[in-house]
Amino acid sequence: MKELQNWCQAKGIEISGKQLEQFELYKENLLDWNQRINLTAIIDYTGIWQKHFADSLSLLPLLPQGIRLIDVGSGAGFPGIPIKIMRPDIDVTLLDSLRKRINFLEDTLHRLELAEVKCIHARAEELSRQSEHSHSYDICTARAVARLDKLCKWCLPFIKPDTGLFLAMKGPNVKEEVDEAKAKIAKLRGKIVDIKYMEIVEGMVHSVVLCKFFATLPNHQN
Repeated sequence: MKELQNWCQAKGIEISGKQLEQFELYKENLLDWNQRINLTAIIDYTGIWQKHFADSLSLLPLLPQGIRLIDVGSGAGFPGIPIKIMRPDIDVTLLDSLRKRINFLEDTLHRLELAEVKCIHARAEELSRQSEHSHSYDICTARAVARLDKLCKWCLPFIKPDTGLFLAMKGPNVKEEVDEAKAKIAKLRGKIVDIKYMEIVEGMVHSVVLCKFFATLPNHQN
């Protein structure tokens, strides 16, 4: 994981030897399980550290200390597990609707000795109605799950009113999805407050759409 170490240093991210070992174990377990269930089409070393690990860690500057985070449609654990590796202070919940993927996530967390991570097998639209999870998280993330209009319907109900953020990880060409989703987000008492474009490595750019949920509609939307 020398390349990941160099990338972290270039980004000003401190990474320990233990954390590098955890990423190596994560990669090995991902490739092992991927032979039995479909977790990722990216199976080369460079692709894994760039498009999965570094891509996930690009969210770190947006995450305050000690927050509660839910990763919706976590799949193979991105971005939730890389975030937890680097930020043990964050209370992470991984949500996925497929039992086989939850089994992989639980096995990976055990091998990486990551504590205080919950894996939940459920549909987002059902779990968000439960009192323990409804408007209870500081941050909700989703990566490569669905288009933004559907994502906001599933994810905004998880975040705290006014203070919480939904971080939707998208490719660089996100304008069409944003335009398509604005009206639906407003009906959900939400608003897109920012779009950050991040260059992960040279030639690889993604966007993060930041959405808020408001307890009451902002004045300009009344």
